[in-house]
Amino acid sequence: MISLLVMVACTPPEERFPADPEDYCKEITFQHNTSITEQLTPYSSYINNKKTGVYVLEQGTEAMFTRAWLSEHAQNTIDVQYFIFSTDNIGLLAIDYLVRAADRGVKVRILVDDIMLEAKGDELLTLNAHPNISIKIYNPLANVGKNILQKLTNLVTDFHGFNQRMHNKTFTVDNLVSITGGRNVADEYFGYDHQYNFRDRDALLVGEAPKQIEQSFEQFWKHKLSVPVSELLSDDNSNIKPNFEKLHQYACNPKNFLPEVRAQIKAMPAAFKQAVESGDVYWLDNVEYVSDAPGKNDAETFLCGSGIATNRLIQLVEQANTSITIQTPYLISTDLSQEIFKSLVAKGVKIKILTNSLASNDNLDAFSGYQRSREALLQTGIQIFEFKPDAKIRQKVMSQEMLRQLDQQPIFGLHAKSMVIDDHLTVIGTFNLDPRSANLNTESIVVIPSHSVAEKVKATMLVEMQPENAWQTTLDWNPDQEVDLSKRLKVKTRMIVPKSIL
Repeated sequence: MISLLVMVACTPPEERFPADPEDYCKEITFQHNTSITEQLTPYSSYINNKKTGVYVLEQGTEAMFTRAWLSEHAQNTIDVQYFIFSTDNIGLLAIDYLVRAADRGVKVRILVDDIMLEAKGDELLTLNAHPNISIKIYNPLANVGKNILQKLTNLVTDFHGFNQRMHNKTFTVDNLVSITGGRNVADEYFGYDHQYNFRDRDALLVGEAPKQIEQSFEQFWKHKLSVPVSELLSDDNSNIKPNFEKLHQYACNPKNFLPEVRAQIKAMPAAFKQAVESGDVYWLDNVEYVSDAPGKNDAETFLCGSGIATNRLIQLVEQANTSITIQTPYLISTDLSQEIFKSLVAKGVKIKILTNSLASNDNLDAFSGYQRSREALLQTGIQIFEFKPDAKIRQKVMSQEMLRQLDQQPIFGLHAKSMVIDDHLTVIGTFNLDPRSANLNTESIVVIPSHSVAEKVKATMLVEMQPENAWQTTLDWNPDQEVDLSKRLKVKTRMIVPKSIL
């Protein structure tokens, strides 16, 4: 953590938009003839009967297209809540969509956790200066508006508070449609990074469940931990009208936003209709969105305290009768989770978990926690599979446009946080099976009661546990030796980090 703070503090700013005299936007027509409400009119009977339309977003490209489609046709509001919002290519394109929506009169609220927000102070202030855009930073102890001395002081004097992060990820338009799940806003979550990409999963929700998500967003937005960016940064240009022309030109440049991708976004209404007609959108009762409260816990028990999402997940898991299939990028068990798994296996529940191998893992600290408890976890009787960095499944879930451009395929890591219980209940969310998600980070899950959804998601999970995609780890063998000695040694140096903060 300290090395990360020093690195951020000492990294010189790069020029975001190099000078380019070309007007790339002149050839692009931006049309917003219909709203999301109008496009969903054919399904109004479901919506009026308080049902939730559920579509599972497996591919990074469709997850990106859907967010763009919603932004383009938002009529009143867009509420965005993320743990990571990077100003890389995907992040800048996302911001461009939000600015264009705000230009149409849509009220845009952006709530981002402080610790991994990658944006310059003047960029945040410029965006916040738009009359229809408001930005708040959650728990700003580590990054925005802080120098290195302030960061280190906060880390030392308020270690518990410093570690209480907002891990929720939601994108809601007009209180009618939401996307929630594992994806942050950055290239690697949508299959567009050149070196490393994630296999991830979101759920698109239409109708009733977005109202629950919006209630949670309001709770976070109004909480004292969510601080307006204008209170964190001094603005010497507060009276100057913001100019987003360079951003628009960046997003219009075909090198940054391929024309074939734009075409696919325009085709989203037809694609959604086709998904409904083919049975891939399920209209369900009782879809449940569960979120921790801001702040998570009151620190009465240091680095512990559980939370609403943790307790709900335990309830769901303990109700299992036949099987539980899980994907989690970080798998750090505790005495409690090991006892739960052991008791479930004893009553005949078959448990399979897919997590990252050392070769596919992007978080060595988390892997060290997993490595320390892997044997004890296997002794409970569950099956563990570890994701391969060259999993064949990546060819189906990555951006095909990106794959065609690269000479060498990027490493592939698991980031999906999903669970299927007894073949009839699916959980998709932000919750990792680790102490940090259980006790420190605010987390959220959507609980989908549908045999059909569970069947599809589980089938995908089981494919990703096959030998071409994952290694099966046993008490006698694990794939740690598949990486070079230096990476194995780096994990060993993390052994001193307490599991309670991993």
